[in-house]
Amino acid sequence: MLANAAGVMPKSLKFEADQRFFEHGLDAVDVVVHGRHSRERQQKSSLRSRLIVTSRVASLAVDPTDEKVLYWNPKGATFEQAMTKLGRPDGSVGVIGGTGVFGLFLDRYSVFHLTRVPDVRFPGGRPVFPDVPANTPEEVLSCHGLTLDRRSVLDQSKGLVLFSWKRRQEKNDRI
Repeated sequence: MLANAAGVMPKSLKFEADQRFFEHGLDAVDVVVHGRHSRERQQKSSLRSRLIVTSRVASLAVDPTDEKVLYWNPKGATFEQAMTKLGRPDGSVGVIGGTGVFGLFLDRYSVFHLTRVPDVRFPGGRPVFPDVPANTPEEVLSCHGLTLDRRSVLDQSKGLVLFSWKRRQEKNDRI
């Protein structure tokens, strides 16, 4: 789960080592994609181009207060159209969620990083993918052509482990 039933990410899911990995990853991409409720609150957030997935616009709309932010309705415009409108048609992308946004890109990810911590459960919480909890996140990733490539311990004392899943047949994706 990404958050509890109220949609809040509790402290039991926040770890310094995970946050460092997350920020480092965002520093390496050209565009960050997230939903209306997933906020990017890092030191360099205002410097990044952001694509915010929403149904509140017909297709694409530039944020009137921030030219680096584009609102995108996948039912009204393609991802490629959104990237072109942002001025980043060939840019690299980092998807930070939530559930529906992660689901949009399941067939496009070149790599997906899944962090796990033992003994933290949120029954009725917000799942990482739309098909969870009927399937595990690992089953969802596998069904969409990704395989476990690497397991990295981020914080041994907390049991925090990062699992990196890569596309079986590398397509020319940048997500």
